Amino acid sequence: MSDTSQAVDTAVDQSMPLVPLGPHKISRLVVGGNPLGGGSHMSPFVNNPMKRYFTKERIFQLFRDCEKVGINLWQSCGSLSMYKEYKEQGGKLLYMDISSGLPRREGSEGSLDGITGMVEVGGLAVSHWGAFTDRAWEAGQIDKIPEYLKKARDAGMLVGVSTHIPEVLDYMLTEDWDVDFYMTCLYNLNRGREAVKALLGHVPVPGTGREVYLEDDPYRMFKLIQQTPKTCLAFKILAAGRRCLNQQMVEETFKETFSQIKSTDAVIVGMYPEWEDQVTLNAGYVRKYSELSIKS
Repeated sequence: MSDTSQAVDTAVDQSMPLVPLGPHKISRLVVGGNPLGGGSHMSPFVNNPMKRYFTKERIFQLFRDCEKVGINLWQSCGSLSMYKEYKEQGGKLLYMDISSGLPRREGSEGSLDGITGMVEVGGLAVSHWGAFTDRAWEAGQIDKIPEYLKKARDAGMLVGVSTHIPEVLDYMLTEDWDVDFYMTCLYNLNRGREAVKALLGHVPVPGTGREVYLEDDPYRMFKLIQQTPKTCLAFKILAAGRRCLNQQMVEETFKETFSQIKSTDAVIVGMYPEWEDQVTLNAGYVRKYSELSIKS
């Protein structure tokens, strides 16, 4: 069983700002898992190069590079065997899994709900998968989620919930859910076509599926993050690469994000270092702008 009774601090570079998560301390920059499996949230023309680039050797090198700059947490989905192998090679990153509580596909890693597998590999935390959180909200079944969270907590995991919809976070706060953290997407990617049309008067061409990134979305989520007493892990801060036209834009986005979140919050950022050292660059922005955060 994963032991959350002892605080863990595996950051190599202590200049990386840390925030509490339960009894642990995690880096304010968390490495995300989407690029490692070719999940660009853009198109197959980006997914496929990511898949080709991220061999297992390059993934483990990415993790070692993260360790060097003080990143100590990896967030992914069902990457249990890879995490186990990485740890067996001396890897020090902690691991957070997103899971839905539904049976995994045949041949996928872990147990039916992912919790048993997380215990076996010594994972730190389980977060209810945002896409499934939002579907439960739309179906009027959001109150079934705490049952799954209790299973994870009983197994020794820290627990959280991910969502792309500000109203879902507002509801969970009002109901005072028993969680350790929230994963908060800065863009509401789960609006249906009619909801987008009602908001804008038209429907722009989406990048992937029905995903539409609106520039005002982050401020809707920031407002709730600031009202949330527990740690929030803001993700898709760079709009899945749409705010990465140049490093000036990337840096401005990190600055803006850290000025809008609490001093106890962190960000999850997927990194694809084929063309530039994104690990070092992003870690530098976090150090530079961490002090801008709202004191909590």
